Amino acid sequence: MKFLLDGLPVYFPYEYVYKEQYEYMLEIKRAYDAGATKGGDGHSVLEMPSGTGKTVSLLSVTISYQIAYPTKIGKLIYCSRTVPEIEKVLEEMRGLVDYIKSHLGEHCPPFLGLALTSRKNLCVHPDIRSERNGKVVDAKCRGKTASFIRSKNDGKSECDYWNGFEEIGKSEPLPPGVYNLDDLKQYGEDKMYCPYFLARHAISHCNVVVYSYHYLLDPKIAQLVSKELGKDSVVVFDEAHNIDSVLIESMSVNIHKRHVDRATANIAKLKTKIKTMKEKDSARLTAEYQRLVQGLQATRDASTGDASMANPVLPADVLEEAIPGNIRQAEHFVSFLDRFNEFLKVRLSVLHVVHEPPNAFLQDLSEKVHIERKPLRFVAERLQSLVQTLELVDVDDMASLVLVANFATLVGTYQKGFSLIIEPFDDRAPSIPDPVLHFSCMDASIAIKPVFERFQSVIITSGTLSPLEMYPKILNFRPVSMRSFDMTLPRTSLCPIIVTRDGEQTALSSRFESREDEQVIRGYGQLLVDMCATVPDGVICFFVSY
Repeated sequence: MKFLLDGLPVYFPYEYVYKEQYEYMLEIKRAYDAGATKGGDGHSVLEMPSGTGKTVSLLSVTISYQIAYPTKIGKLIYCSRTVPEIEKVLEEMRGLVDYIKSHLGEHCPPFLGLALTSRKNLCVHPDIRSERNGKVVDAKCRGKTASFIRSKNDGKSECDYWNGFEEIGKSEPLPPGVYNLDDLKQYGEDKMYCPYFLARHAISHCNVVVYSYHYLLDPKIAQLVSKELGKDSVVVFDEAHNIDSVLIESMSVNIHKRHVDRATANIAKLKTKIKTMKEKDSARLTAEYQRLVQGLQATRDASTGDASMANPVLPADVLEEAIPGNIRQAEHFVSFLDRFNEFLKVRLSVLHVVHEPPNAFLQDLSEKVHIERKPLRFVAERLQSLVQTLELVDVDDMASLVLVANFATLVGTYQKGFSLIIEPFDDRAPSIPDPVLHFSCMDASIAIKPVFERFQSVIITSGTLSPLEMYPKILNFRPVSMRSFDMTLPRTSLCPIIVTRDGEQTALSSRFESREDEQVIRGYGQLLVDMCATVPDGVICFFVSY
């Protein structure tokens, strides 16, 4: 159906719109109106029960707004939690776009909606696609497409799909349509384009992109895939009842003694690599030094496309400053890392719990190993530059050192909103020494602040957001709309029951381990058939994710 929503023509792919759906769309439109004003912030917190058509309502009002006011609103960035949820959003979007096309015909503007996920879910290379471990897939991909690999092969990588995308795919826009993960992989195979890099490139000109929270909230990932999104974009965090936990986790680091020990081995490997390169190709190290003199942005530009590691803090905090002189030389930087890592070893040698603010840790660091705060802020980016210069492909072997570098960058950047705790034992085995350092973010608003400042409208929505008042406080923003909607029920239609067995006495369980059990699936199906045959006027069935 097509109807007017406060003057906005809305295309809704069903014959009837429920009261809560209409009111939900109205609140979203008001948020978009507020965000579209000059300097406006159209942020909202909206709660609507699961199963009431929240996704299709949100897509309908947003895409209708894009069609009616193309200069007021940019692309929709739809953030969800899991790949199945992303696929569900895309199927709803496909049905909606088909419905809009049937209404507007040749006057329908071109529409592009797509999903973005990790290489593991999109790679079509015959030697890599069978791998199920994401880190292995990333490492093998870098081993074929890294800039230093291409520099030795006349600019070509060792992946035909990547070459096809670079040579033709970049200049050939992805045709209009709605692309789920399988569609992207099929299109990539047909055209000999890499689906992963194709999707990342297509984000810049699509109407709707659907991806995981982490692609926007985790600074280590966001700067790689979301840095070019415009301010006129609108962001939706669906199923956002645990968004504060996601934010805190993205800015926290846990370092065990084993990580520090492995980092020592990583540092020794770097020293060996630097020594070898000085003997065989010292010009590369000299060129890197010259780039670092210009700033980290120049170094990052020189390795465009090599998404091997990332900075754990907001890049603008680091890239705009000059690199301290004591970590520009490769040998000096590795020596710097060695001293910092040895200091961590000493700090982990505790017999009781230590709790201190970041400033106290930095003071102790300065007094004992003479490392100041400023160079710490650049450690993660400097390590990434060195890894690129040394042409290290399997960065996962350096995971422990990357973790230490991330901690160094975080503790050097943030003094407020974080807490440092060192525990001598793991709670699960209190009698076995296993020291761990927790650098924990205590303020979820730190990670999401750039999102609120960057985009004109951010919608936080879920089926369970109670109490609503809590979210603006913990995320430190002022919403233009904050509302909870109820499900329309003309009469009492809820009958809580607990069913543990089906008619054939097969045990029923929603556990993840039982999801593929044919007897359980058949049991649920037969139970649903029996219920539908008995209950008048239809049944709403909601299956939990796991």
